[in-house]
Amino acid sequence: MASRELKTFTRDEVAKHNVDGDLWIVIDAKVYDISKFKNMHPGGVAVLIDEEVAGKDATEAFYGLHKHEVIARPQYARLQIGVIEGEKSVIHGRVVGELSKVPYAEPTWLSEGYHSPYYTENHRKFQKAVRKFVDEVISPDAAAREEDGKPPSKSVIETMAKVNLHAMRMGPGKHLKGLELMGGIVKPEEFDYFHEMIITQEFSRCGKRGYGDGLMSGSVIGLPPVLNFGNPEIKAKVIPDVLSGQKLICLAISEAFAGSDVAGLKTTAKKTEDGKHWIINGTKKWITNGTQVVDIWPFTVGCRTDDGFTVILVERGDGVETKAIKTSYSPAAGTAFITFDNVKVPVENTLGREGGGIFVMLSNFNHERWVMCCSSARSQRLIVEECLKWTTQRKAFGKPLHSQAIIRSKIAAMISRVETVQNWLENITYQMNNMSYKEQASKLAGPIGLLKMHATRTAQETATDAVQVFGGRGITRTGMGSSIEHYHRTVPFDAILGGAEDVLGDLGVRQAIRSMPKSAKL
Repeated sequence: MASRELKTFTRDEVAKHNVDGDLWIVIDAKVYDISKFKNMHPGGVAVLIDEEVAGKDATEAFYGLHKHEVIARPQYARLQIGVIEGEKSVIHGRVVGELSKVPYAEPTWLSEGYHSPYYTENHRKFQKAVRKFVDEVISPDAAAREEDGKPPSKSVIETMAKVNLHAMRMGPGKHLKGLELMGGIVKPEEFDYFHEMIITQEFSRCGKRGYGDGLMSGSVIGLPPVLNFGNPEIKAKVIPDVLSGQKLICLAISEAFAGSDVAGLKTTAKKTEDGKHWIINGTKKWITNGTQVVDIWPFTVGCRTDDGFTVILVERGDGVETKAIKTSYSPAAGTAFITFDNVKVPVENTLGREGGGIFVMLSNFNHERWVMCCSSARSQRLIVEECLKWTTQRKAFGKPLHSQAIIRSKIAAMISRVETVQNWLENITYQMNNMSYKEQASKLAGPIGLLKMHATRTAQETATDAVQVFGGRGITRTGMGSSIEHYHRTVPFDAILGGAEDVLGDLGVRQAIRSMPKSAKL
């Protein structure tokens, strides 16, 4: 369209083209000839030849029914024949890399005129680079893969590896030493949990939950036990391939027999008579990334052993079978049912000490749940932005939707929820930056569990309110409410994955009770 010369028209000139066969409209100071398109209009011809639309400014009518991305599509953009004399277009879609100007669409630290004690100028520079990367590389692939259900494209995985995003998603640590992070924006020794939170939250802006889990989230929760508890040989064998995106790794803990009840696992690991191997039998269910096929793929598996609970690294091979599980979100996540049938594994693949698997998993759960809180906070904020946009452009009873008190009340509740989650999250992230891994395991399990419970409950409340705000569009997979429908359908995942809400709430309270001083009395 850039090569075409657009003419200039007055509104009076446009008004003359208002009949079937000669039909023009104005949208945001742009003139469109829809004479031939009208018969292909999904909403029918009647909408376009309506006397309030034909030859008139249809901006309000268009944005009451369509997202801006529709008019930007090539097949519709080419219908533009000119512009209105003396006027300029003011409406645009998401600009690559830029911050949203919609109130509460960004966390406070990114909002103009606001301040934060947690973030440095380096965090801001890093965020800008990550957002640009996500908008250019990840978001287009997310939309396509969410639609066809295929795993994230290999090209995306490889491009992420070039800036070491896979390594940074594992958090701060020795694994970053010697790496160039995001083109050198942040030094490995300066990378902290706020940098990692930025990555997770920028990824969440894609709004495609199945794809988001498919984008090596299994490695995010499956590799840390290797990083923190694997022996040097195992680390050398596994870590480089995962951080480079060449191979994936999955966390295989949950079973049909035991979800949040880790102690109730039935998958067993028995030693051979010579004590050199484990023989593993059992099943795992709801394992993220479990169906994506790549070379030799290791699983971080929780097993019941003679001396308790042990975590073992199991490579994909003989005796390991995976089957896809259909869930309410995209198959792009690769959710799987895994069967281990007399799988022989060297004892050197044990992560941590034998029988010490509980400590390995509890410390790992902290990071996993924290990541989920980061994602939940940003996903809720995306819904707030969508609702604010919709209630401003949608008219009901002749007035903007936000003129209704009940609608403003719902949005007020949404904003309050997301701000409480983000602020609590930032406080815990600050604690993580100032605690050792061992301290985090002992002090933050309860607070992170409570935060996740709060985040997932508020998320479901916001999803329900958003559907009410969007009405029928909020339960339609395409069109104006597609993001709302997708969020409402997939938001229960966070309430289950990483530990059910009630279990995590109880964990937080039990940890608090254990810390109660004996001298504390009413």
